[in-house]
Amino acid sequence: MTVNQIVRIFAGFFVMLSLALGVAGSPLFVSQNWLWFTLFVGANLFQSGFTRFCPLDIILKKLGVKETTGAGCA
Repeated sequence: MTVNQIVRIFAGFFVMLSLALGVAGSPLFVSQNWLWFTLFVGANLFQSGFTRFCPLDIILKKLGVKETTGAGCA
C-alpha cells in the first residue's frame, strides 16, 4: 500500500464512522457533535488538495511507507 491509498482509506473510514456516531437514525448514534469530526476531515481533505499539506501523509512517510507504486493514478 502507498501513502496516498492509506490516507484515502483513513479519511473514508473516519467520515463513515463519524456519520454513524452522529446521525440520529444510526444504530451507533452517540451525539450529533460527531458531525463536527466529519466537517474536520472534509475540510482537511479540501485544504490538502490545494496546499499538499496532510499530517497523516507526513507521519506515514516518516514511518517508511512508500509514496507511490510507480505506475498508478493520483
